[in-house]
Amino acid sequence: MKLTSRHLLLGVTGGIAAYKAAELARLLVKAGAEVQVVMTQAATRFVAPLTFEALTGRPVYTDLFDSAHEAAMGHIELARWADLVVVAPATADFIARLAGGRADDLLTTLCAATKAPVAVAPAMNQQMWANPATQESVKTLKRFQTLIWGPAAGEQACGDVGPGRLFEAAQLFQLVCDHFAKGLFSGVRALVTAGPTHEALDPVRFIGNRSSGRMGFAIARALLEEGAQVTLVAGPVSMKTPRGVTRVDVESALQMHEAVMQRVTPCDLFVATAAVADYRPQKSATEKIKKSGEQLTIELIRNPDILADVAALEDGPYTVGFAAETECLDEYAQQKRISKRIDMIAANLVGAEEGGFESSENALSVFWEGGQQQLPLADKLRLARQLITLMSEHFYARTGTENP
Repeated sequence: MKLTSRHLLLGVTGGIAAYKAAELARLLVKAGAEVQVVMTQAATRFVAPLTFEALTGRPVYTDLFDSAHEAAMGHIELARWADLVVVAPATADFIARLAGGRADDLLTTLCAATKAPVAVAPAMNQQMWANPATQESVKTLKRFQTLIWGPAAGEQACGDVGPGRLFEAAQLFQLVCDHFAKGLFSGVRALVTAGPTHEALDPVRFIGNRSSGRMGFAIARALLEEGAQVTLVAGPVSMKTPRGVTRVDVESALQMHEAVMQRVTPCDLFVATAAVADYRPQKSATEKIKKSGEQLTIELIRNPDILADVAALEDGPYTVGFAAETECLDEYAQQKRISKRIDMIAANLVGAEEGGFESSENALSVFWEGGQQQLPLADKLRLARQLITLMSEHFYARTGTENP
């Protein structure tokens, strides 16, 4: 589903409509999202935190100064964790505090600290909604690019009739789905390489590396989620192709080079995550090489540089390379970016405990002309989503097209 592995932070404030947030949490979890609920102290008077814990399978956070929760996941880490923050219901008090830049409880602090989009679903008495101060706060939030979802009009718990009702859970759920369906790369033609290459010594043996292909497949999936038309050129890996991705299987660096050069011309974006062998045996034996002397000498010759060849194309695509290093990460990555004349490079340390080859997690240092950004350790799909969000900003700036 569209929300699979998405990180949703659901904020619940103190209004009678808080019961609807429980149904929203259920729908989000059912759609595959990971949902973390943060409640204000007032909200706990309307719905018990245990309700949300049962629905989401995660502890509910309520206190900015809860040492137990801070030890498990600090509020800054939680702000980084979120792909989207939804506050439902959002009271008049919360809206006023958020618009004023207040960060005096856990929920407002998270909203201030996150880079993720924040959506606010108002719920209050119709006269409170019409109050000029509330309307001014809403205008301020809109100016800050906060999403305002609602309110609906109708009969209210107090007996009044008018605007101020919280959207129904199903409607809020659809807005969440629509948010992720917009697509940062809608209509963009992307070509991605992934996995290792195997350079044959003989029919039995090869020279290869430890690349699992996980990062490349995660990039392909993340681009597909954002509306791109994705072709994936994959080395010899045993991974399931993301549904909707066109896959081309290759074995050697020469085969990968040919597959890429045949398909890259119409592409807008090229992401080279594959760990392509720099060298191949000059001769590959037609029969298995038998063990003979104490030493065996194999002469190697350079493979073509796929990334550099794509970057050198006239009117070529936006190019993103990857660098796996064991030392001097920043220095070597920058050298590679400059020497190959690529637009962006994402580098990571391998052979380290924190991630890399054969790991489900990774961390990246991303460089481009005049800037860099660190993407902290995360599972590779989440990391891929963060990377393509960053990538989109520079892609549209360079291509001169409008980000959808």
